[in-house]
Amino acid sequence: MTTLTILLTTISVTILLVTGVVFIFFLSNIVNIQNIQYQQQIETTEVERLLLLHQISLESTRDGILILDDANQIIGFNQSFLKIWDFPESVIQSSTYQQLLRRAVKKLDNPKYYIRKLREINNHPEKQINAINDSIFFNDGRIFYTNYHTQKIDNHKVGRIWSFQDITYAGKNEFTVNNYHQFYDPLTNLPNRLSFKNSLIASLASTTQNHKLAVCILDLNRFKNINDNLGYSRGDKLLKIVADRIQENLNHGDIIARWGGDEFSLLLRKVSKIEDVIQIQERILAAFRKGFAIDNQHINLSISIGIAISPHHGINTDTLIKNADTALSCAKLQKANHYVIYHPDFNSQKSELFTLENDLYNALERGELKVYYQPQINSFSGEITQMEALLRWEHPEMGLISPSKFIPIAEETGLIIPISEWVLKTACLQNKKWQEYLNLPDLSIAVNLSTSQFQQSNLVNTIKKVLTETQLAPKHLELEITETVAMQDIELTRNTLHVLNKIGVEISIDDFGTGYSSLSYLKDIPVTSLKIDQSFVKNLLKGDSHTAITTAIIDLAHGLNLGVVAEGVETEEQFNWLKVMKCEVVQGYLFSHPLSAEEATRILKFYQPYKLESSYLAA
Repeated sequence: MTTLTILLTTISVTILLVTGVVFIFFLSNIVNIQNIQYQQQIETTEVERLLLLHQISLESTRDGILILDDANQIIGFNQSFLKIWDFPESVIQSSTYQQLLRRAVKKLDNPKYYIRKLREINNHPEKQINAINDSIFFNDGRIFYTNYHTQKIDNHKVGRIWSFQDITYAGKNEFTVNNYHQFYDPLTNLPNRLSFKNSLIASLASTTQNHKLAVCILDLNRFKNINDNLGYSRGDKLLKIVADRIQENLNHGDIIARWGGDEFSLLLRKVSKIEDVIQIQERILAAFRKGFAIDNQHINLSISIGIAISPHHGINTDTLIKNADTALSCAKLQKANHYVIYHPDFNSQKSELFTLENDLYNALERGELKVYYQPQINSFSGEITQMEALLRWEHPEMGLISPSKFIPIAEETGLIIPISEWVLKTACLQNKKWQEYLNLPDLSIAVNLSTSQFQQSNLVNTIKKVLTETQLAPKHLELEITETVAMQDIELTRNTLHVLNKIGVEISIDDFGTGYSSLSYLKDIPVTSLKIDQSFVKNLLKGDSHTAITTAIIDLAHGLNLGVVAEGVETEEQFNWLKVMKCEVVQGYLFSHPLSAEEATRILKFYQPYKLESSYLAA
């Protein structure tokens, strides 16, 4: 073969590269050059020039190229290949093809799938596979279209060429789309449940004594209300933003997947100690406290997170996921924005929750749900000005069950709607009886509205109907919504509360000061009073930030001409301090525990105003 022929061949290869045609001539040209070197003894300078031309041709494409000879020796590659796989050039030069594969597979999502493909190529050479087109998914989210070719000269295989084309943000052919949807969520572009499990399997195989891993399942609390009230389009937008914000707060190499619906799963792959896990959870919780903006609308979301750490809580995929899910169930029973690390005792708790959920469906019909009442006291006169209605469950076998256990279950199952309406009607009817039979015409009743109840489109009509049926004047009904509920959808809150205000119903913001720094919404909604969360009252006398916040809330209420109620008052010292700060109404165990209707009736009938000591009067 003449030098001119070699040169023409080289130029043709270059043209093929520039036009994007598969590089099927690379290997044959390199082999030809080697033949020329040893068989025809062409001058060294000419060979070096041609090899340089080939290398320039390789570097002229953005696709990654790897060339192997028939013995699986690496005889060519370009810089794009090194960049795609994040391989130092020294690794390529010092590694065999098999060693390189082992390093490469660790970077892929669902590595078992690709290992099977490679085995098919290597174990069945008799099939003379000429091309394999596939897409590969990296565990960092990148997607590459792969082209594999065997190269033959005179029907003798002389080597192979691999090319890798980045299609992460490009259009995908039908095969790629199907493959993509098998392992990725089409809405968020995150790995899906199958992909997450495959990554977890691979990660468990590579954990060491010094580096463990953690599985976290994260649930967006009451996300159904977002879809119901804002529409699925906005709900989908919010899910994408949520996914991005979670990912921003993970460490490099950690994986986030969409577990399904409003749940995400996290794989923390390098955990040395439990503090590493906690640090990430705290970052995520802090990120959620900022709220989210959707179409110029501010939305607040709370989350619950369940965590399982290997090997303490399991050494295989199914066990870790199951235990993380169990921890999530426990987290959802806690306050909003809470994470729980798995403990073996949770299994019995989860069994108890399952029993409670089944029994709750019939609890209302069987008369097991009760409304209890706790008095609110005027700080200066000592008189009972209002009763707060509190839901309780008297289970026939488990006894009195705390609302913190069954209210989250009622929220999740949708039972909270009929239960809440029953509480509202029962409380209004009871208050009307007290007004008439005990001659207490000014007595009012406070009723908490659940998140789901407040976001019901027929809420106003339901309240009107209850007031009509019970003949209770609207001014004697105070509806309490938590600050979390109020801030979830400011526009909905503003519209709903303005309508209720026109009816004449009083409005109170419960648990005030427990999570939102923006107070501008108070000037836009018709609020009657603020309730200081009991966590601040509990730590009132410590002289720390709780005292400062409590003082600020009282001053804020006075500045806005709002009433202010302190709940959770348990000691005379707390009461004395609140009175000094001119907190008008107090509520707590110092005055009374929640009472049954019969007990509350006796208290109201024979109640004597709180006898203030001289020290209080002096204040």
